[in-house]
Amino acid sequence: MEGCSLRTISASLSRRAVRQAAAASLSVAALVAAGLATAAPAGATVATPAAHHPHVKRLCSAPSKPGMMACNAVARTDIMQHHSLSPNATPSGYGPSDLLSAYNLPANGGAGATIAIVDAQDDPNAEADLATYRSQYGLPECSTANGCFSKVAQDGSTNYPSADSGWAGEISLDLDMVSAIAPNAHIILVEANSASMSDLGTSVNEAVSLGAGYVSNSYGGSEDPSDTQADSQYFNHPGVVITASAGDSGYGVEYPAASPNVTSVGGTSLTRDSSSRGWSESVWGSSAGGNGTGSGCSTVEAKPSWQTDSGCSNRTVADVSAVADPATGVAVYDSYQASGWNVYGGTSASSPIIASVYALAGTPSSGSNPASFPYNNTSALNDVTSGSNGSCDPSYLCNAGQGYDGPTGLGTPNGTAAFTG
Repeated sequence: MEGCSLRTISASLSRRAVRQAAAASLSVAALVAAGLATAAPAGATVATPAAHHPHVKRLCSAPSKPGMMACNAVARTDIMQHHSLSPNATPSGYGPSDLLSAYNLPANGGAGATIAIVDAQDDPNAEADLATYRSQYGLPECSTANGCFSKVAQDGSTNYPSADSGWAGEISLDLDMVSAIAPNAHIILVEANSASMSDLGTSVNEAVSLGAGYVSNSYGGSEDPSDTQADSQYFNHPGVVITASAGDSGYGVEYPAASPNVTSVGGTSLTRDSSSRGWSESVWGSSAGGNGTGSGCSTVEAKPSWQTDSGCSNRTVADVSAVADPATGVAVYDSYQASGWNVYGGTSASSPIIASVYALAGTPSSGSNPASFPYNNTSALNDVTSGSNGSCDPSYLCNAGQGYDGPTGLGTPNGTAAFTG
């Protein structure tokens, strides 16, 4: 970005850090979804969602300087954690069948696909926790032993970085969401040496070199003039799906979600209802706490040719969205950051969900930019038309409405047709 001063970058970072710190200490105003009470007998009647202010915490602290990233996972702290469940109990939070129903997706999908998860630091319990999640929901085994799962450091070795409890929770969330949507896909977990963009970007390149056709990145940091260089260094992989979380701090843009080479994924609140779909969605946002999905107009990235909204001359975030509100969160098994079964949210949930939907849709055409696919198939998405994640001008950058809007993009999956091309 020409003429951008260091003072401007620092001010932007400071505003983002304050906003993220506030989000960590404030509860989220949203709706409590069915299944988010403590564990209940399987097959029990689902309660109607009610207004609620859940207590939450961010799993990763805000980035300390430009070029550093933070994971976008948020944990509920007002729901009892369960290390194990009784035989007739189910975990709190949405499970695979809920997500497949909400997004009209086929069961038992993902065969032949390899989905990579890129995160920082090590989760020593990743494979064991993944096994517990998949066993709970009757999903097929995905282990090192059967060739379905592999974990590598950013150089492809098994010299893993040091463990970190926050990023371990992020890893559990990512692996569980891939399992929920594409249970027959192979999974590669690439662990970066640190939360720097250079290490995480190197891990993206490693994931692609190992054969991943779909790469999810559930982290972000403040925009920086060097982002355009990172676009070409780390995210320029034509024909490969790369998704990135839009952020958890409300209105505002993060990188790498702003990269035109990735599908930027926003977040929604997802609740059961009596409609023909059986579900409804609104923007994940909180006017009281200021937290919720990220969105907005990039200050760095040029507008890609396939994006046509007129109120932002640069790249607009997001492209599509999926559930992210921790008040309508997903079940995750995490024994390193936490004590077992938990309810997690954040756009760290929506990014791997969308990467996995792409995997269900089939291999992208050679040389394509899969971020453009939904723009050619808008009728195959659930348009999200209500909710806000802040104040902005023009208003569509932070308020949902018919057609494209910043917080939810073009909408959420309604089958896989919007993710083919």
